[in-house]
Amino acid sequence: MGKVIAFAGKGGVGKTTVASLVIRHLSKTGETPILAVDADPNSNLGETMGIDVPTTIGDIRENYMRDPQGIPSGMDKINYLETLVEQALIEKPTFDLLVMGRQEGQGCYCMVNNILNNFTDRLTASYKYLVVDNEAGMEHLSRRTAGKVDMLYLVTDYSLRGLRAVRRIHDMLDSLKLEIKDMGIVVTRAPEQLGDAFLAEVDEIGAKIVGTIPTDPALLEFDMERRSLMDLPDDSLSVLAVKQIMSEPVTA
Repeated sequence: MGKVIAFAGKGGVGKTTVASLVIRHLSKTGETPILAVDADPNSNLGETMGIDVPTTIGDIRENYMRDPQGIPSGMDKINYLETLVEQALIEKPTFDLLVMGRQEGQGCYCMVNNILNNFTDRLTASYKYLVVDNEAGMEHLSRRTAGKVDMLYLVTDYSLRGLRAVRRIHDMLDSLKLEIKDMGIVVTRAPEQLGDAFLAEVDEIGAKIVGTIPTDPALLEFDMERRSLMDLPDDSLSVLAVKQIMSEPVTA
């Protein structure tokens, strides 16, 4: 497996936007191939990059559980499920996208999950970077990366609510048994100078701020026009901020 970059934070703070901007940066600088994994049940990583997602891993799992006997003649269940995952993989010139989708419903998913997990583990081995946009609980992260993460970005907007969500995520990392090499906080919609109350909360968390991203009118414009963030101009405020963040990783 290549380097693993992961993102976590509460909904609405710009986590998925930051993940998209990092994928854009890696693509533009030739750090490819990249496997982007949308592990947030509220899947919209593909949307930020202008990609329609017809099928998710969750869809594959649920469809199989509804009709486990519906395997085409001549195929066993392992080959059948692996073929469906390959079809769900969206391929682009510099990155591929895999969307995890819905969480498990009722019933025992152990067998189908083992097959899907084993195949996706093999799949990730052929990429230089694995970029994972996580749900707040980060359950997917511990399963998809063999417990190893090269860089974990804890994303918050400039609010104490967002920062306190980061604190809760940070506090539960030990229970997830993750081996995290580097970690830091990214602040979105940030003013030029962060306030004392905000910085005091950061000190209590025990993770460093590795970068800030100011409010960028281009992000709103691209969202309203449903344009891919991959096409943002090189001189946009958010692109320049992410470039700076990626150039200066900070050890936790």
